Amino acid sequence: MQTKIHQLQQEALAALEAASNAALLKEVRVRYLGKVGAISQLSEGMRQLSKEERPLVGKLLHELRTAFTQALEAKEKKIQEQKDTALFQGLDLTLPGTPLLRGALHPLTLLTDRVVQIFRRLGFAMAEGPDIDSPWYCFDALNTPPDHPARNEQDTFYLPDGRLLRTQTSTIQIRSMEQAPPPIRIIAPGAAYRRDETDATHLAQFNQLEILSVAEGISLADLKGTAEFFFRELFGPETECRFRPHFFPFTEPSYEIDIRVPSLNNKWIELAGCGMVDPAVFEAISQKRGDKVYDPDKISGFAFGFGLDRLAMMMTGIDDVRLLVENDLQFLERFVS
Repeated sequence: MQTKIHQLQQEALAALEAASNAALLKEVRVRYLGKVGAISQLSEGMRQLSKEERPLVGKLLHELRTAFTQALEAKEKKIQEQKDTALFQGLDLTLPGTPLLRGALHPLTLLTDRVVQIFRRLGFAMAEGPDIDSPWYCFDALNTPPDHPARNEQDTFYLPDGRLLRTQTSTIQIRSMEQAPPPIRIIAPGAAYRRDETDATHLAQFNQLEILSVAEGISLADLKGTAEFFFRELFGPETECRFRPHFFPFTEPSYEIDIRVPSLNNKWIELAGCGMVDPAVFEAISQKRGDKVYDPDKISGFAFGFGLDRLAMMMTGIDDVRLLVENDLQFLERFVS
């Protein structure tokens, strides 16, 4: 038995030495270490030995297995090194390497983050809602009756089950009031969808940010002060704001907000819509909640919102909104700081 072990060790090590590639090396490993391999067969034969022979033979078999395993690992490492060397033969080390491109946040993301930071300083919290919603959240709760032009199927993306892609992020305001009693101070950024023809100033999917503040004693002065503070923080202290009467179904009174920024073109630009929350909106929320915490005789609130895409166009100086969604690296590289 001892003679067989010594002969097998010499044979196995010689087979390892002769293996010239990974495939041959695998065959050698299976031949000697596999379940029916030569070393395993010798181990099975120990059952036929006497008690006196087993310790010595067991020691020799352990030494054989250890020696073969170490030689196998060394051979595997050698073959891998040879493979790596062959792989890099002929490589010109003087060639320039592949440049590592530096990424950056999208201009819309940068703008949204900046806007959110300003409103957080005023005590507003972030709120979110689904992009696909029911007509109640998109229209009915916002005092927009079924015969209103905004509900035209040619203007809005409807799904077969009657739901639709939200046309504005005002749905988030409705959901926030439905879920929590006043006071509420939220900002609601997100995507909105309308069937607009794509051109330099319109996209079927665009980005909005709306603001809602509801509590007892909220007045038009609070709306005016909040809006003016925001735009002056965003564009600079020299920014002028003016409020023009307008109509929105969900606010009363309603206004358009124009701004004039000396550092841009110093012209009046219509940028946002705003107003005091219409009592009909509070009544719809109360019916949905089943209580009177949004009693329009006791509380009031203001809301205003604007398109982030248009705001980004103003602040970056671009004249085509499609640049914001085309993933043109030459355009996006302008915002790498």
